[in-house]
Amino acid sequence: MVNKVYNNRAWLLVLPMLALVAFSAIIPLMTVVNYSVQDVFDANTRFFTGIEWFERTLNDAGLQAALLRQFAFSFTVLAIQVPLGIGIALLMPKRGWQASAVLILITLPLLIPWNVVGSIWQIFTRGDIGLMGVGLRELGYGYNITRNPVDAWATIVLMDVWHWTPLIALLCYSGLRSIPEAYYQAARIDRASKWAVFRYIQLPKLTNVLVIGVLLRFMHSFMIYAEPFVLTGGGPGSSTTFLSQSLATMAIGQQDLGPSAAFSLIYFLIILLVCWVFYTAIMNMQKDKAERGGV
Repeated sequence: MVNKVYNNRAWLLVLPMLALVAFSAIIPLMTVVNYSVQDVFDANTRFFTGIEWFERTLNDAGLQAALLRQFAFSFTVLAIQVPLGIGIALLMPKRGWQASAVLILITLPLLIPWNVVGSIWQIFTRGDIGLMGVGLRELGYGYNITRNPVDAWATIVLMDVWHWTPLIALLCYSGLRSIPEAYYQAARIDRASKWAVFRYIQLPKLTNVLVIGVLLRFMHSFMIYAEPFVLTGGGPGSSTTFLSQSLATMAIGQQDLGPSAAFSLIYFLIILLVCWVFYTAIMNMQKDKAERGGV
């Protein structure tokens, strides 16, 4: 009986955090839901529209194109960052001052604010003073992110890879460091190759950290805004205009509160659905593998 009272009182410690979450997340979300089914003219004039804004958003050709660009960008950077991050983690020193130095250096891009990253790469790619822009032009390639959509797209992908691959590398490095030395000793006794060690020891042990890394990177890459906005402004044309920029234009530039609220809810549900599908698929794969191993 004493334990029960104690446990109930312990739950009271969670109330401040629940209140904070309600204030910072749930209440704004409910406000967005409210706006998504209304046509808002001013603070006192609004009309109920039902699902009209959702239908308009789903049928908007510009938003559909932005969604395809968003998926293409997210899957492209993940396809590059995950193997690259694993490779960097495998090459990093395991101990000594070299390990500390490499960890500090590899963390530096993560400490730079997102809008500053866009500014850095904007200067870096300029054709008159930028190291990358001038270098490519000296090699005979007419590099121009303001006129060539391919150049703009490739630059944004390269910028995101430079900025966020260290996160995957650090997560994988922590996963590798958590593997007991006994596994490697057994592999040496069995004369296992480096590929066998990676496939049967390291990669399975990295599954959990890779799930975290991929989910974090997908969510962030799917919501990317500051870097491409500063670097290209969404151009040339709309070739690098992603969902977040379209939403900002609709909500802030055009002040279309109803459509932008419906758009943001669809945006949120897409991210939630993709993350849930990915997480469920990975967990099912692990479960099936564990069952086969048990048999």
